Amino acid sequence: MKSFQVAEFNAPLKEVDQDTPQPTGTQVLIKVKAAGVCHSDLHIWEGGYDLGHGRKPLSLKDRGVSLPRTMGHETVGEIVAFGPDVSAADKGDLKVGDVALVYPWLGCGKCPTCLGGDENMCAIKPNSLGVYCDGGYADHMTVPNPKYLLNLKGLDPVTAAPYACSGVTTYSALKKVEFAFDSPIVIFGAGGLGLMALSLLKAMGGKGAIVVDIDARKREAAEAAGALATVDGKAPDALEQLAKKAGGPIRAVIDLVGNAQTTQLGFDCLTKGGKLVIVGLFGGGATFALPLIPIKAITIQGSYVGNLRETQELLELVRNKMIAPIPVTTMPLAKANEALIDLQKGKLVGRAVLTP
Repeated sequence: MKSFQVAEFNAPLKEVDQDTPQPTGTQVLIKVKAAGVCHSDLHIWEGGYDLGHGRKPLSLKDRGVSLPRTMGHETVGEIVAFGPDVSAADKGDLKVGDVALVYPWLGCGKCPTCLGGDENMCAIKPNSLGVYCDGGYADHMTVPNPKYLLNLKGLDPVTAAPYACSGVTTYSALKKVEFAFDSPIVIFGAGGLGLMALSLLKAMGGKGAIVVDIDARKREAAEAAGALATVDGKAPDALEQLAKKAGGPIRAVIDLVGNAQTTQLGFDCLTKGGKLVIVGLFGGGATFALPLIPIKAITIQGSYVGNLRETQELLELVRNKMIAPIPVTTMPLAKANEALIDLQKGKLVGRAVLTP
């Protein structure tokens, strides 16, 4: 089995050859067919997050991310073998040879949060694949239980891989602003998540979105993907442009970037009673004035990926609405380092997907 691992933070990934694992217990062994390269992988690779205001960066090592680690949480694979403890009931509609999307956002599986279906929010022992456990930057991977494998039933593995993160992340965030779907919402960021959000918003019955991005190429991609309008976030009159292009009060903002500038502009453009949903993890500190939160009665909510149920809903939505995939750039597994550097430098439009 070949994998590319983070052996040291901020260092090139290390190519590793080792015995292909055999599934034990309830594990399932898959042969990886596609692995998306997500911006969150950059934070893992770099080792932390910028908290702003002169604070010490949030260290992933201190939060239990140990090295070496094989990243990759947007994974599709072909089922090779089931562990000895997997029953026929556990397999459901899955069988050897099926191609499935891996749900990666695992928790301890035992706490009230996990038992309630929100493993992605587990505070006891997060076990996310590709973060705390080895993921899809490899030609094989083990999944703890078949319940975390969602049969693609003919969907393209390469374009479906991003549904495990950018897809379910944007789907979950959009569900939090459904109250505003009868008017334009504002989306910050026209990368893989932003383009995914535009497709899902339309399928979910939303009126549409105005997309803010500082990259002209990405604004063009957003317009091609159906954005109602786009705005350059660096423009001195960006706030005025948003108000004009919305044509009425802005009630909801989804910030897929998450830095001081985007959250401030997102906050400023909201009408009274509006909601700012922050998804992006670029980092920094909040800059908006605290008294304006109660004065404007604004809700500020974080949104972290999505749960297994939402991922299942998302795949059904994709099938039923025949949602067009976001642009993807396929790269061989051996170019995992190049994919990360291209992402870091902002060269990619849409998503890079590694294909072993």
